[in-house]
Amino acid sequence: MNKWTRWEDYVALICGLYAALATMWTSQTASSTSLMLVFGILLIASAVLNLSLPGTPWLEYVQCALGVLLFVSPWMGMYTTHTGASWTSWIAGIVAAGVTAAAFKPANDARHHRVMPSH
Repeated sequence: MNKWTRWEDYVALICGLYAALATMWTSQTASSTSLMLVFGILLIASAVLNLSLPGTPWLEYVQCALGVLLFVSPWMGMYTTHTGASWTSWIAGIVAAGVTAAAFKPANDARHHRVMPSH
């Protein structure tokens, strides 16, 4: 598995970027702004780490968990009545979690097929 080539991580990165930037054009509460920024930025960071360190399955699980947390954040932050913010969180979160879950098997396969250098 090569660095910077996995489309799943690019999609998760875009989801995080969109969630973080959407705070500028959607109706927000203090909690929605905080949660969308935090989970958006953490999704961006995890995607960049996954892109730069292929074959590290634990990073995929972290990224998937962040997508799930972004998805449930409208209920956690009680901003389900703010339609733009809640739909942005739901869509970006489920897409990020879904594409990351699709990357579990390739990440595990890459980890198990690494060739160890001889002594």
